[in-house]
Amino acid sequence: MQPQAIPQFPHPELIGSFRQFGPFGIAYQVVREGRSTDRGWTVEIEVPSTGEHLEYPLGSALDDPEAG
Repeated sequence: MQPQAIPQFPHPELIGSFRQFGPFGIAYQVVREGRSTDRGWTVEIEVPSTGEHLEYPLGSALDDPEAG
């Protein structure tokens, strides 16, 4: 039996970037890649204003605008 290949994170350019929740939301930083799930990849984000670390869907991070 062949070992299963570990999927590569599809958007490494996001790591370290600052984005915001929607056009008027608070800023967050994409800290690191998350994991591959049945619903797609996740990323770990940090919300600087609260210090929270959250797992966030990669698709949502890609849809969110860059923080300005």
